[in-house]
Amino acid sequence: MGDEGLMSTEPGRAPRLVIDPADYAAVYAIGDVHGCLDALLELEDMIREDALSIDGRKLIVMLGDYVDRGPKSAAVLYHLTASAPSGFERVCLRGNHDDAFLAFLDGDPAGDWVLDHGAETTFASYGIEVEEFNLPAGRFALREAIRNAVPSSHVAFLRSLPVLLTMGTDVFAHAGLKPGRPLSEQTDDDLMWIRRSFLDLGPGLPVRVFHGHTPMREAHVGPDRVSLDTHCYRTGRLTAARVVAGDVSILSVG
Repeated sequence: MGDEGLMSTEPGRAPRLVIDPADYAAVYAIGDVHGCLDALLELEDMIREDALSIDGRKLIVMLGDYVDRGPKSAAVLYHLTASAPSGFERVCLRGNHDDAFLAFLDGDPAGDWVLDHGAETTFASYGIEVEEFNLPAGRFALREAIRNAVPSSHVAFLRSLPVLLTMGTDVFAHAGLKPGRPLSEQTDDDLMWIRRSFLDLGPGLPVRVFHGHTPMREAHVGPDRVSLDTHCYRTGRLTAARVVAGDVSILSVG
């Protein structure tokens, strides 16, 4: 990212980012990757090809959940900590799986959630096999092993991730918003974990929300929310929304 974005960080809250929508001619928001590096690389190639006809700066927004369930979580984080695709800038948001993985590394008991939600593939991508640790008794040893295996650059990346990007009346968050709650009062849990009330009621604010988190067979494009998690680790389909002059179109691979 350049210096145009305004990042706010308050004690006890993950960062939030504000960018002037006039700074970018096109924005591409990519749904949940979940360790599917090959699909991400293919989708990035499609996005590069699509953007050739668009003059001006272009931004890729990753909507979170880079780890768990799919086969190449470590490689996805290596990829995202490197440079953005040529001709693009990139913002990566934090998903609930990314947040829980970080909590597990930090020794927060809340992070143990990942052990029942696909972390074995993440650990395996770092060379750690969960079945060797005799859980639950071996949980401490497992945590120490994965701490030693994960590069400090990946931990720093996860810790730096914002949970909300606001670009005018378009907002980007992993899971969605608490309906009717002002953006300034949305909690980290709202932005990374909310599901049913947001899907049922929408944002309840004069914004359009681009989100993942809740798997769909196909992307959903509506006036107040755009849903982009197409269950890549099961279907092979990874999806992005292109936003140009306020209009949304869908690109997908798989």
